[in-house]
Amino acid sequence: MPDRTAVYPGSYDPLTNGHIDIIERGLKIFDKITVAALKNPSKTYLLFLEERLEIIQETFSNNERIEVDYFEGLLVDYLKKRNITTVVRGLRAISDFDIEFQMALINRSMAPSIETIFLVPSVCYSFLSSKLVKEIYLLGGEIKKMVPAIVDKKLKEKFKQFPL
Repeated sequence: MPDRTAVYPGSYDPLTNGHIDIIERGLKIFDKITVAALKNPSKTYLLFLEERLEIIQETFSNNERIEVDYFEGLLVDYLKKRNITTVVRGLRAISDFDIEFQMALINRSMAPSIETIFLVPSVCYSFLSSKLVKEIYLLGGEIKKMVPAIVDKKLKEKFKQFPL
């Protein structure tokens, strides 16, 4: 039986409980999920790539079915290099669908063997995004219920010396 591996790409800046929910749902379908963080030099991140990878690795350290990796450039090139043909993406709202649908179609036009599987998160995470978590955190709000404990800890450590 072939290995059923999928890639769940994203910036994970930071990793949220919504991401974790999608990964756990994906593991019900796939043998293995590679959580691949995007390294994009033209994008400004709150967390360095190394910090994002460390957070993901620590969060899933006890799950051998989850691999943590990163990629730069086109996702289709990364998928070809890894010989993986399935992408997992989460859909929270109709606005996500427009963007994700376009990305799935453009990926398929560049690499026809690539399939994108859309998963819907639990209702309690349907509003959650990394962007909102960052905004709430940077404005002094509480994010403990939105992210794994390691994210809250890392952000507090990182910005303790530079209060916002």
